[in-house]
Amino acid sequence: MKVAYITDDIYLQHHTGAMHPESPERLRAINKAIEELHSFLTFTSPISASESILELVHSPDHIETIKNVCAYEGSIDSDTVCSVDSFDAARMAVGAGVVALDGIKSGEFERAFCAVRPPGHHARPAQAMGFCLFNNIAIAARYAQSIGYEKVMIVDFDVHHGNGTQDTFYEDDSVFYFSSHQAYIFPGTGAQLEKGEGKGRGYTANFPVMAGSSDNDLLDIYENELPSLVNDFKPDIILVSAGYDLHESDPLAQLNITTEGIRRIVRIILDSADVPFVFFLEGGYNVNALGENVKVTLEEMLKSTSS
Repeated sequence: MKVAYITDDIYLQHHTGAMHPESPERLRAINKAIEELHSFLTFTSPISASESILELVHSPDHIETIKNVCAYEGSIDSDTVCSVDSFDAARMAVGAGVVALDGIKSGEFERAFCAVRPPGHHARPAQAMGFCLFNNIAIAARYAQSIGYEKVMIVDFDVHHGNGTQDTFYEDDSVFYFSSHQAYIFPGTGAQLEKGEGKGRGYTANFPVMAGSSDNDLLDIYENELPSLVNDFKPDIILVSAGYDLHESDPLAQLNITTEGIRRIVRIILDSADVPFVFFLEGGYNVNALGENVKVTLEEMLKSTSS
């Protein structure tokens, strides 16, 4: 199975401040952890996404706001901090998804992992928040549709609900959004009754779990809920918001998911359909665990579907 690993040093130039959990050390830890997999991966560089690609999801005013805040090294809010290179890094984070999709479309590889910063799934069409400036995966979904992947499924296993992704597609029946996440923490969305509206009703599926939930609790969702939803929707491609803050060691959440549990979740996702997959790095704030968890994800991605 040919797997692209897409990253760039520009992501290390997105500086969030000395004590901020979403730090450049996250990517350094990942790159170190996956060294032994280098010979098996196809290393690919991202591009800088054009503003027309950003506008597949975001308003021109939103893009202009991000550009201006970054130019003055300001903050969107107390969590969402910009430095002078953050606008370029954020455009390249979106561009990683473009390169992944173009490479899959051309047959260069079948799967891709976008090791990017800043993350994206909290960014709403007109609002940056939760460490996220642009919604990398939502833009990728729209870009995928523009090159022929009509039905896109997004699977989000980050411990925090991807409110920005949900908002983008809440009234859309061509993008299915599936999320498991810890209940009653930031951003406060993602209740089970949130299922979409209008023609999008039934195309959002949320599975909040309580603090302290274990591997078995999450595996129950992925083994018993995901496959039938994938089978019914029949996506042309699956995009994954890979947030590793569900891990038992993470300082920003309270789930008890092990590295082996994450491996099994990834395996179930990959076995759910015979389609291309693109994974996007989202959260994960214990840097050593993050590196190990991305490594096991890549190991599973390199294997063929087990079914």
